[in-house]
Order: sequence, then C-alpha cells, then structure tokens
Amino acid sequence: MTSTDTRRIPASVTEAIEIRRSIRKFVQQPIPEADLRELVRLAGLAPTAFNVQPTRFIVITDPQMKAKLQEVSYNQAQVTSAPAVFVVYSDMEDVMTNAEETIHPGMGADQVATRAAGLRANFQNQDVAQRGQWALAQANITFGFLMLAATGLGYSSSPMLGFQPDKVRELLGLPEHVQFAGILPVGIAAEEGFPHHRHSVERITKFI
Repeated sequence: MTSTDTRRIPASVTEAIEIRRSIRKFVQQPIPEADLRELVRLAGLAPTAFNVQPTRFIVITDPQMKAKLQEVSYNQAQVTSAPAVFVVYSDMEDVMTNAEETIHPGMGADQVATRAAGLRANFQNQDVAQRGQWALAQANITFGFLMLAATGLGYSSSPMLGFQPDKVRELLGLPEHVQFAGILPVGIAAEEGFPHHRHSVERITKFI
C-alpha cells in the first residue's frame, strides 16, 4: 500500500460484517481494475438455486456516465463521489437462452444437454416477469456478497435502491426484462459513517 492508501483490510468475514458502514463520501482514488474484477469474482461465488447464476454486473468508472447515472438516481451524491459504481441486476432470459453454461462441463456433453433442458422445462411455464422475480431473489444474495467482498478488500460502499429503473435500463442499454438488485458505489471511505443501530437478537428471533 502507498502512504495515501487508507484502506483497512479485515481479518475475517465476521470483522467485515461488523465494520461495514454505508458510506457516501469517498477518497478520490481510482480502484485498480484487478480489484474490480476480484470483487465481481467473489460476488459471483454466491450460491444460486440450480446454479443458474442470473446476476449480471455493470461496473462504471467513467465520470460522464456516473454523472448521468446520478441524474436518474435522484441526484444522490455518492454515485459521482465513488470511483466505481456497480449496477447489479438479474437476467433470467439470458439464462434460459444459455442454460448449458450453468451446467458443470465435467458432467459430459449428454448430461449438460439433459440438465439444461430440465432447467428450461422448470421455468418455461412462467412468464418473463415471473422468471425475472425469481432470478432477482438470487441476485439479491449476490448483491450482499458484493458488499462484503468490498469490505473484505478494504473498500467501503453504499447500497442503493433509490433510482428510476426504466431510466437506468435506457441509460445502460439493458432490455426491459432485467430486474435490479441495486446500485453499489464503491471506494475508499472519506468519512466514518454512522455507528450500527440494530435490533437485538431477542427482538427479531424465536428459537424453537
């Protein structure tokens, strides 16, 4: 690390969970492409039912594109403050078209074909919207992994649902059927963030 690199590398997943804060002001320091790729790789390890892997990512570092995204995100400042912004969405229609890609190649060609056909059969009676909602539940898990991966690499983030989906689709050239898990600005924190205020285990849990 250089002297200007203020990242703190957590020692464990537990620490990453405990120190994560929603940060809206970031140090104006680019994120190396290798780190951006590693964040996608780690998030992509999230589990998905049938291993469908419907989550897709757009990583925005271009200042002009971030400014346009901010406009359709109710002008939230963290979009342009962060050196990188991840747009995370699900695309189940891509999965349906390319179902063979979800099957482990070690199973052999016959099993790949059989299992891909079975996957398509599981969803063919659902309409596009139903499939999209199902895939979104998978993408939401991946979104959580992405936040923890960012913290694990010493970065901070700010999960966002405050944006106009139709305008984001138009801006990024995405098809109408995709569903957004969220937008995640990522960078080195330039503020402390608020301390956690969470319900107790007793408030939210029943042990049976």
